[in-house]
Amino acid sequence: MTIHVDNMVKKATCRLYFLNQLKRSGLTSKQLFHYYNAVVRPVLEYCAPVWHYAVTKSQTQQLEAIQKRTIQIVLNFSRGMPYTSMLFAADLNSLASCREDISRKFFQDVTKPTSCLHHLLRDPKLPSYNSRLRSYEKFPRPYTRTKQYRSVVQYALSHYQDRVYSN
Repeated sequence: MTIHVDNMVKKATCRLYFLNQLKRSGLTSKQLFHYYNAVVRPVLEYCAPVWHYAVTKSQTQQLEAIQKRTIQIVLNFSRGMPYTSMLFAADLNSLASCREDISRKFFQDVTKPTSCLHHLLRDPKLPSYNSRLRSYEKFPRPYTRTKQYRSVVQYALSHYQDRVYSN
């Protein structure tokens, strides 16, 4: 994961150079954020459902630093502000929360039987078994003893699966 995150940071940093050049040419902050959302941010979110679960805290901070630098380039008054205040001023969400949302939506799409990845999931639990529980999950969670060998599917089942509560 380290090599992948380093490559993403390097590619995004190169694109921030062009953002800086656009700022010097006199584009408005709205246009600059549009450039960021169209050119830089997709680099930072590419295939997020696949690698999001394995990113460490320091790697997350590396990725968030790119967005922080973007806000500092576009909004001059944001220097010295806390990151959460910068996000509020720029009307952006943190990259971690965006990756979480992308991963959740992806998993919800995979749980549909029409998805080409639906076969990766284990067979759903029987409805007669589910009706006897206070709360249940449609798909059983596989058990892993360590987080090191957890896959994307296992992570998604344990974090994004909606629980159904019976009365």
